[in-house]
Amino acid sequence: MKGQHRESRRRLLSGLLLWALLCVAIAAQGPDPLLDAASSGLWSVPRMALAAVAVIVGGRRPELAVAVLLPFGPWRFEHGLATSDLVWPLALPGVKIFPFGPALPFVMGYAYLCGRRPAPPRSAVAVFAVVAPAGAGLVVARGSGPALWITMVSGLLGAYVLPYAVGQVRRRLLQQRERAELSVAAQARLRERARIARDMHDSLGHDLALIAVRAAGLELSPGLDTTQVRAAGELRIAAADATERLRQIIGLLGEDAGPAPLTPVGEDVAGLVERARASGMAITLRLAGGPAPGLAHAVVQEGLTNAAKHAPGAAVTVEVSPSRVSVRNGPSRARPVAVPGGLGLAGLRERVRLAGGVLTAAPRQDGFELTVELP
Repeated sequence: MKGQHRESRRRLLSGLLLWALLCVAIAAQGPDPLLDAASSGLWSVPRMALAAVAVIVGGRRPELAVAVLLPFGPWRFEHGLATSDLVWPLALPGVKIFPFGPALPFVMGYAYLCGRRPAPPRSAVAVFAVVAPAGAGLVVARGSGPALWITMVSGLLGAYVLPYAVGQVRRRLLQQRERAELSVAAQARLRERARIARDMHDSLGHDLALIAVRAAGLELSPGLDTTQVRAAGELRIAAADATERLRQIIGLLGEDAGPAPLTPVGEDVAGLVERARASGMAITLRLAGGPAPGLAHAVVQEGLTNAAKHAPGAAVTVEVSPSRVSVRNGPSRARPVAVPGGLGLAGLRERVRLAGGVLTAAPRQDGFELTVELP
């Protein structure tokens, strides 16, 4: 409430100041009050009342203020910002260009606001349809000479058309800036959503898949009674269901997002393989150097995650060299419960493409192989 009261008071004070300045301009345009106070009052008071109306309506409807201030337009043809002697096509000495008066800057200001505000164009057209005939009628009343027409046209262009056009340009520039800022903010939100989705996929998805693998190993272990085997199977299915729900959440977070920034878990390929082995996966690692640690880690992690989800219990071979990374698994030893169609391969394919490589993911004999070839 205090903020609204303060804003209302500020608008009132600014309106009073604007009206006072406009009254000074009107008084300067009329008869001298020191020589003829009565004539000055009769001339100025009605116009000051018009100025008050213009200030009141101009805050929300500047086109109405332009119409109300019609008497203060560029109609004083004897005064101009410039005087030119035109010699072509007619010899017209002393032509006044852009007739100017003390109150005309206020008219130009409201014309600028007409272009600056998002008002319908028909409002400006309607005001100009009133202003232009008024100027034409004044020229006809004064003799309709070519010099008068030039003066009137330059006055209309300078007092109404040009400020309105400047306001339009300013409004469009501000709209473009606002759209650019909204676009930047939207892109930032999408990148953050994609980063969260990627982090969830890289950490939670991988860990849930390893939990499912360990549960599958327990399910196949000898020496367990029927209740324990059933509990291990339920644990494996629950982990797979959680992985699928996580995939759906990742899909919602990454919807309409661009290539996600891939942030690997803070470990090397050997550490990743050891962690997967500890979860029960049978993995053979052949490591002979490799590409960038982050890229090699991401490829191996995606391959192990897919093998754990779609081929639980299968033997996996991981090969890493400077120009090639592959993860190959054999046939599954348990029923896979993961649903195909995740986002991991799509994000990895984009990362490999940006690194100048080629990703291939396809069935091989009785298993599946994920391969990345690098230059």
